[in-house]
Amino acid sequence: MLTTSAVKAARPKSRPYKIVDERGLHLAVAPTGTKSFRLRFRWQGQEQLLTIGQWPEITLDAARARAEAAREQLGRGVDPRRIRAAVTFEVAARDWHTRRQIDWTPVHAGDVLDSLVADVFPAIGRDELAAIDSPAVLRVIRAIERRGAIATAHRVRQRISDVFAHAISEGWCAVDPAAVVGRAITRAPAARHHPALTTAAEVRELLCAVDQLRAVEATKLASRFLALTAVRLAAVRGARWCEIEDLNGDAPLWRVPAARVKLRADKKLDAGNDHLVPLSPAAVAVLRSILDQEAKGAENLDFPPDRLIFTGRESNKPIGERAIGDLYDRAGFSGRHVPHGWRASFSTILNEEQPHARGAIDRALGHVLKHEDGTVAKVEAAYNRTHQLAARRALLDRWSEILEPIHVAV
Repeated sequence: MLTTSAVKAARPKSRPYKIVDERGLHLAVAPTGTKSFRLRFRWQGQEQLLTIGQWPEITLDAARARAEAAREQLGRGVDPRRIRAAVTFEVAARDWHTRRQIDWTPVHAGDVLDSLVADVFPAIGRDELAAIDSPAVLRVIRAIERRGAIATAHRVRQRISDVFAHAISEGWCAVDPAAVVGRAITRAPAARHHPALTTAAEVRELLCAVDQLRAVEATKLASRFLALTAVRLAAVRGARWCEIEDLNGDAPLWRVPAARVKLRADKKLDAGNDHLVPLSPAAVAVLRSILDQEAKGAENLDFPPDRLIFTGRESNKPIGERAIGDLYDRAGFSGRHVPHGWRASFSTILNEEQPHARGAIDRALGHVLKHEDGTVAKVEAAYNRTHQLAARRALLDRWSEILEPIHVAV
């Protein structure tokens, strides 16, 4: 079978050749270097050839989905060479996702696709775009609402609508049946602050309660690392070993790439916008604990340096989006604290203790620089390239001291 790596590695030869996938699908490589996915099939007793699309415009997954759609058409007695006029929702969605994910972090891209695979594809994935109406979309959204996931329902409806907008632009369909569904679904809850603990005693109590839980060690360690660094949850879920600098030195640092920081798309391309997080001794201890679990030394890793630090059931996927929040709920803090709440805890407790350090606290959180009156300091943000790492390190070391009195080995 074909793999994405094999498709990328295929080089032109003096004569056309093909690399077989399965059930008639193959990659045709022309002497010019053009790579096309094609499907061999029989129609009315004659062998036929359907060109699905060129790589990389069409990914291997999208080609397989389109090939499957063609086989379904054959089963209904329809000539699959009408495939462009009968694209299924899953084919369109995967094509949309492939084109959009370059603007997203890998973690967000994974979450978007996972939501479609879990909630949408089983219901309407195999349906032709033109056959999907607003009631069909509403049934998908209602099923999510019944779980009580109102915010998720709104996000999924928007993603379905975006897929149809993409399909309309490609000429695969003419209307967006998800557009009007937004008026029929349950109103999204009003925006509110994330629940967060705001005293030193409370955050210590939470960490102690989590330490006592019987849970996956990687998730507990990720929770502690999140607390100690006060970054966004997505940063921890996507953290990789290659982002850690000077782990065994005097100034250990976590360099979160700008591509994974909450920034405008254009700013994500500039490495100067990387978010630098000085690592306290306690944060370093978390990382070393993970290395110890791997039975490896920090200087002798035998896994790829771009490997994820905090992984879920599969070593190539991050811990689940809900994993840490579920820990806090189990620890008895449901409605009182969520993973994102560590940023509010960090800011509230340290600003109260060190009101003169507001600027350094904001920098440690990766916030936009502001004047005393709260307006954005655009000029300073543009020209002040200092990172104030010493001040940040002092703050994060102090934050570690606030959290650590209750430290219990995981």
